[in-house]
Amino acid sequence: MSRRIRGGYPLFIFLLLIVSLPTHEGSTTNNNSWEKVDEGLYVGKFEPANKAVSGGSKIIIIKIDPVYYSFRLLCAKEQGVRGMTVREWCRKYGLIGAVNAGMFQTDYVSNVGYMKNFKQVNNGRISSRYQSAFAFNPVNKESASARLFDLDDIQMKGVISRYNTVIQNLRLIKRPGLNRWANQPKQWSEVALGEDKNGNILFIFCRQPYSMYDFNTMLLQLPIDIVCAQHLEGGPEASIYFKRDNIEIDQFGSYETVFNENDENYGAWSIPNVIGFVKK
Repeated sequence: MSRRIRGGYPLFIFLLLIVSLPTHEGSTTNNNSWEKVDEGLYVGKFEPANKAVSGGSKIIIIKIDPVYYSFRLLCAKEQGVRGMTVREWCRKYGLIGAVNAGMFQTDYVSNVGYMKNFKQVNNGRISSRYQSAFAFNPVNKESASARLFDLDDIQMKGVISRYNTVIQNLRLIKRPGLNRWANQPKQWSEVALGEDKNGNILFIFCRQPYSMYDFNTMLLQLPIDIVCAQHLEGGPEASIYFKRDNIEIDQFGSYETVFNENDENYGAWSIPNVIGFVKK
């Protein structure tokens, strides 16, 4: 029987399901643990010290070693399809897992920050406000296969020249572990992309709402060795999907200040762009 974590379940079922994930390699105190799924691939469940006002809190993280896995950017504009849920993107294109690639514009296909995938440019405008870039598919072997860059340390043009796939988004944490989000009252469900000190890429999801300042603080306090991170999406559009062997995670957000101030979103939203991964 597969273990499925589905967004939108009543809270007590959600907690029961996520607690059922076994604790194996990398287990720590306070019910924080990593489960090794395959070489270079881990699923983690973590309990932050600060509980969200809407109920119990869990942060779900998928840890991916780029040595064993390749990343893919899939866009509705490039593929000639309509937006789909993250689960549908994974099933259609054979992805092990995926998350939002970033916030999108009112045309429902263009990323808010710069985005290119080889010769296909989704958004060619470099934003001065968006200080994080996720890059993969390197032009040469000297560059890391996947890396998060701080754009106040390296110019965006330098990243673009070295990588075929580049995605620019708002920064959460600056290398080597500095909270770069202003302290503000707005809260939302969150999906984020991170990198740890060993170069692993982290898909991070939390349905319970937090301010991003508090969320960053919690990530830096967890035993995950995170050094940098970028914001992908918040509220009901924030999504993560993962399916490998007998483990399935299908989660989506709900709460977002002003936009959707409740925990009553029970279905995944269609999104135009996703970051996914496959085994090499």
